[in-house]
Amino acid sequence: MKQFIASLLIAFMATTAFADVASERDKTKKGAVIGGVAGAIAGAIIHNNRGSGNAKRGAVVGGVVGAATGAIVGAMMDKQERELRQIDGIDVARTDDDELKVTMRNEILFDFNSAGLRSSSRDELREMADVFNRYNDTTIVVAGHTDSVGSTAYNQGLSNRRANTVSNYLEDLGVRGSRLDAVGYGESRPKASNSSAGGRQQNRRVEIYVRANA
Repeated sequence: MKQFIASLLIAFMATTAFADVASERDKTKKGAVIGGVAGAIAGAIIHNNRGSGNAKRGAVVGGVVGAATGAIVGAMMDKQERELRQIDGIDVARTDDDELKVTMRNEILFDFNSAGLRSSSRDELREMADVFNRYNDTTIVVAGHTDSVGSTAYNQGLSNRRANTVSNYLEDLGVRGSRLDAVGYGESRPKASNSSAGGRQQNRRVEIYVRANA
């Protein structure tokens, strides 16, 4: 049985390595393949630990369930990605099969040195909330970032306030509070060098991570 599970583990590592080179259009299939192999491993272990001794049967059942789950999650994230990309003023990146990153510049969301939302930014956030509310089985992390102008402590507090402002507004628009998590990183995670105006502009941002629930 140990040899059988070891073979499945080798297959899983080979599958994930192969899947890393898949194109954007293949993400749903990639999720199904990885989910299937992972489910097979889990099924084999569970069946063996329960004393049935039939690890191969457990692997088959687990593989079917895992493949179906991976395909469903991949398709759900594909749809959200397409819908979010239709919203003006935001950048959307697929960071993993089960995660999207939405980036908004602070200049779009806030006035200088303020944590109050601009009236013009509310339309974009309203469209985002509509998408989030159509796909409830996700967790949403709102992360605030600043450039390095000003003290570290002040920038940390400003990023916290801005992340909370966005998170609270999404909740006001109907996104369940239990799905939302706000965090500020201050100036600690720059995207670009703070030595230029363009770099500082890139670093002043709010990132929203949309993660499929396990």
